[in-house]
Amino acid sequence: MTHAQAFSQSFSQTKDSTSEVADRQYWMSVLARADLSDLETYWQNLPLQPTFRHLRKPEIGMTMVRGRTGGTGSPFNLGEITLTRCVVELDGSTQGFGYVSGRSRRHAELAALFDGLMCENSGKHGPALIQPLHEQWLARREKVSRKAATTKVNFMTMVRGS
Repeated sequence: MTHAQAFSQSFSQTKDSTSEVADRQYWMSVLARADLSDLETYWQNLPLQPTFRHLRKPEIGMTMVRGRTGGTGSPFNLGEITLTRCVVELDGSTQGFGYVSGRSRRHAELAALFDGLMCENSGKHGPALIQPLHEQWLARREKVSRKAATTKVNFMTMVRGS
C-alpha cells in the first residue's frame, strides 16, 4: 500500500504521533510539487478563507541538496538549489509552513496556508485537495518518463565469429 492510499484511509481512524508526522510530510511534499495555478484555484474556491498573518513572510534563499552514492551509499553534497519558505498563523492558533523549490513566493505562501488548514482539520481538505494534486503530479511524472523512454538507446555487443 502506498502512502497516498494509507493517507486516504486514515481520515476516519485515530492516529498516533508517528502517522501524523508521516501524513504531514506527505501533504507538505504534495503541496510543494503542486502547480501554483491548481493551488490558487482551490484557494479562490474555498467557501470561507481563513484570516491569517505572516510569522515569516515568503523569503527566497538557498539550500544544499544531498545525494547518496548508488542511491543507498555514503551521502555527498550534490549542490545548492533555490528555496522559498513561508510561515503563517491561521486565526491566531494554527501555524502552517511552506517550503518550495524555486522562487515563487505565492506558491510558498499557499503551501503554508494549506498546511495550516490541513493541521486544523486534515479530513476536510485531504480528499478534495491533496489526493487530486498527488494524482496530477503522478500523471506529469509518468508523461515525462514515457517521453524519456522514447529516447532510450539499447546498446548490445555483437560477437563476430568464434
